[in-house]
Amino acid sequence: MRKLTGLVLALAASATMFAQDFYFNNGAEPQSLDPAKITGVPEHHIYQALFEGLMVNNAKTAKGEPGLAESWKVSNEGKTYTFKLRKATWSDGTPITAQTVVDSWFRTLDPKTGSEYAQMVYDSLEGAKAYYEGKGPKEGVKIKAIDAQTFEATFVGPMPYIIDMLAHYAWAVMPMHAIQKFGGDWTKPANFVGNGPFTLKEWKPQDRLVVVKNPKYWDAKNVKLSSVTFLPIEDQATGYDKFKAGEVDWMDSVDMNRIEEIKLRKDYQKGPGSTVYYYIFNVTRKPFNDVRVRKAFSMATDRETLVKQVLKGGQVPTGGLVPNFGTFQTAKGNTFNPEEAKKLLTAAGYPGGKGFPKFEVIYNTNANHKKIAEWVQQQWKTILGVDIELKNLEWATFLDTRQKAHDFYVSRAGWAADFPDPTNYLGELLKTGSGN
Repeated sequence: MRKLTGLVLALAASATMFAQDFYFNNGAEPQSLDPAKITGVPEHHIYQALFEGLMVNNAKTAKGEPGLAESWKVSNEGKTYTFKLRKATWSDGTPITAQTVVDSWFRTLDPKTGSEYAQMVYDSLEGAKAYYEGKGPKEGVKIKAIDAQTFEATFVGPMPYIIDMLAHYAWAVMPMHAIQKFGGDWTKPANFVGNGPFTLKEWKPQDRLVVVKNPKYWDAKNVKLSSVTFLPIEDQATGYDKFKAGEVDWMDSVDMNRIEEIKLRKDYQKGPGSTVYYYIFNVTRKPFNDVRVRKAFSMATDRETLVKQVLKGGQVPTGGLVPNFGTFQTAKGNTFNPEEAKKLLTAAGYPGGKGFPKFEVIYNTNANHKKIAEWVQQQWKTILGVDIELKNLEWATFLDTRQKAHDFYVSRAGWAADFPDPTNYLGELLKTGSGN
């Protein structure tokens, strides 16, 4: 599902520590459990435990493979897919039908739901964009239940990556009966209904979220864990200490301040992934509405030194936002060029940084984000003569500040591919009007 460039850093406990109850450091308190309202990696981890869409991601290749849909056929022109659903139920025993899929996708498409991933759906389904914008009828959206176990969808054109895309939570199948009954409270443990390998048992905000094996899951016999506990530990040093003490079984991000020690462990693993780490400028605020200023700050950032001498975790420096995918090669971008950076800032009216207003760089609470931000702070001061302040925010506040309020000048950002294709970056992330 994620990470072809950049590197995943993971710690896995030794075989003797594995038990039926699995403890995972999820890194942050989830913003929501509602598939139509989530956007981050911490939420995605939980989604994969509690829900299953038509497709799921293969753990090794990230390609889409049968989930709730056991098979499908594609029309000759490559636009219409007919899915045959498994005979499956929700965790409360309610049958999942093709109409459930239809109703779920319409919930995501409803502007009142507020899904930031609605664009992925309405840009893909024939007739969906007109419906979403209030310019076309509901009947114009080309999805329908043919019978209880057969669902049909017609897309805007041949989309070779659609099977991979359908594993994403934007296309989640949701318990509409529970949502209708409990409204916004449907994700509380007492009301929760899911169709994944696990179901929600306990959620104590800022403490833990516990899921237990779902006996109603169609493939329950192959679910080996009895429970998974997600811990919202933002500080990697604390998480690592708990890992060493046997209180955490796995964590997918490590404290770069201790990377030399961690790399000596036999259970330390790293592998390639389709994730990019970057900073974004608020182009509606001066002076970052000037492209020369933005280029200057980019060119005053030595990514090579950052990854090799500061982080030391095997990350890959890049000036391009979109990773390599097959024959697609990432762009060079505005890479390190301190002399050109100084010229650009001077041309923008700030020679040697004189007169440049102070501003904040925001990031979500995390030792590694802090380490990177402090290094960037020093780079921009040394090369450009610009003073900046740093501000860390807890995960949910950070997302609201950056994506909803747009109350920032420069912000830390990252993107883990939703499906293995450049379209996910060029369309979902960069297209005007995208919720992301």
